Amino acid sequence: MSDNNISRKDFLKVLGVGAAGALVMNSCKDRNDSRSPLVFSENANMGEITYRTNRHSKDKVSILGFGCMRFPTIPDPNSANNNIVDQEMVNKQVDYAMEHGINYFDTAPAYCRGTSEGVIGKALKRYQRDKFFIATKLSNFSPSTWSREASLNMYHNSFKNLQVEYIDYYLLHSVGNSSQDADGYNTFKKRYIDNGVLDFLLEERKSGRIRNLGFSFHGDVRVFDELVGNNDKYQWDFVQIQMNYVDWKHAHDINPVNINAEYLYEELTKRDIPVVIMEPLLGGRLANLPDFLVAQLKQQKPNNSVASWAFRFCGSYPNVLTVLSGMTYMEHLQDNTKTYSPLEPCSEKELALLEQIAETYLNYPIIPCTSCQYCMPCPYGINIPEIFVHYNKCVNEGNIPEKSRSENYDKARRAFLIGYDRSVEKFRQADHCIGCRQCESHCPQSIKISEQLHHIDHLVEQLRQNNIL
Repeated sequence: MSDNNISRKDFLKVLGVGAAGALVMNSCKDRNDSRSPLVFSENANMGEITYRTNRHSKDKVSILGFGCMRFPTIPDPNSANNNIVDQEMVNKQVDYAMEHGINYFDTAPAYCRGTSEGVIGKALKRYQRDKFFIATKLSNFSPSTWSREASLNMYHNSFKNLQVEYIDYYLLHSVGNSSQDADGYNTFKKRYIDNGVLDFLLEERKSGRIRNLGFSFHGDVRVFDELVGNNDKYQWDFVQIQMNYVDWKHAHDINPVNINAEYLYEELTKRDIPVVIMEPLLGGRLANLPDFLVAQLKQQKPNNSVASWAFRFCGSYPNVLTVLSGMTYMEHLQDNTKTYSPLEPCSEKELALLEQIAETYLNYPIIPCTSCQYCMPCPYGINIPEIFVHYNKCVNEGNIPEKSRSENYDKARRAFLIGYDRSVEKFRQADHCIGCRQCESHCPQSIKISEQLHHIDHLVEQLRQNNIL
């Protein structure tokens, strides 16, 4: 079957055959066995996606997880300045994913400005419930949602939006992130402990409405150590961390608030807790490396995409249950599926090469934005993620003019300004930032967003006036 040429009509005719690989749903949980909770698929033939089995729950999970934070969009017919999720395209992507064995779908109430759960719920409703695993989160970031009542309303709304009677993987969302409080640990207590919400979720797991309970982590390592260190009490079924070949040893170098993924992974592995990976591409940046770094990877595997190296890196670690990817475009989904069908783990030589690339990458003044959209919408209409995407792209391509006498100044100046106006509407550019900092409390990467916007705006103004010395 051709992935590119099959028509939607013909595809739906064969869809009833079912997704590749039978799924084994949640059963008895033996939490006292000290063996690794994950095992590799023993019969992943060429062309079949690799699965990892979570021994605790017996779930056979595709190593590629479908992230629902970056859905494709189309113009909103009711608003000239907004986009909405393209439900039809999401349905097509889900069809492709299911047909190729992808069975883990990760969403949250906060994604896609509150629409992600409903969109993926509609797409998956067309399938038999035991053919997929759905993961969602308690995204009670704002102090207005810290009360028990508000948090439980969010929890129950997820069931309605997803149109399910149980949730396979449920997470405390972004624990350690300071939100409105400078102290990440204090914020965590207010969100989950003082209001009794974590106790409630533990009871929901006992009842079966939650099949696996875990948390996603950003920020204050005290929260991570507290939750993981008390695993005997909480008995986490999985934990979601940010991991890629740059963050493995250098997350703290990029941002002092962040913790190296190597530490997080090893602490979870010690305690037999399966790992779910987010940001394997570091917000897409590891798919858009500087040309000379791309050349190093292409020299080793000419036919493989740059992104595939990052996915292979994550999959090379045996305690990884699934690797999430927000695949906005069908070609992203197809390429990632190919990479994991089946997974070819990185050799020691390849891991050493990726570490060299990571060390070189640190020399580039990249803004550590992952385009998660948590900062949006800006009350003043600024397209914060897209501004940072353009700036980082210009850094990678050497199009940040430093001096007017530089050899490529004119070329870089034109590339930056033309690209800026094409990718970000003028009324949504950085010059509209008033420094209110409302966005910063929601940023998992703890970026000083207003400072970065003012820096970019100053650069743009200098370039437009052509007065960089």
